[in-house]
Amino acid sequence: MKIPFSLNRLLPVAVAAMALVVSVGALLPATVFADDDDHDRARQALLAGKVLSLRDVLDKVMADYPGEPVEIEFEEDDGVYEYEIKLLQPAGNIIKLKVDASTGEVIGLKGRGVQFKEKK
Repeated sequence: MKIPFSLNRLLPVAVAAMALVVSVGALLPATVFADDDDHDRARQALLAGKVLSLRDVLDKVMADYPGEPVEIEFEEDDGVYEYEIKLLQPAGNIIKLKVDASTGEVIGLKGRGVQFKEKK
């Protein structure tokens, strides 16, 4: 049985398809809540005026710490709301910040080789 096409002709198509998948994946938001429950609880607290929006919190955090958020958890303990934010910094290290969700103030920091933004 003769196959009417060669694998050499399929290789460029496969490479193009893989490039398309990767580029579409790059367009998706990198920030991920740990679970849907975190998102729902954060939204309820925001609507009740108990916390800042995640955008406002991230703006405050990223004013001092460069990087891309890769995971965000929302926690509440005895009425105190906090975000745990993992940032991938430009040097490739991951840092974990604990942030007061009502003020945007960083109240805890873990990681090695932490990079800070230079103040102008």
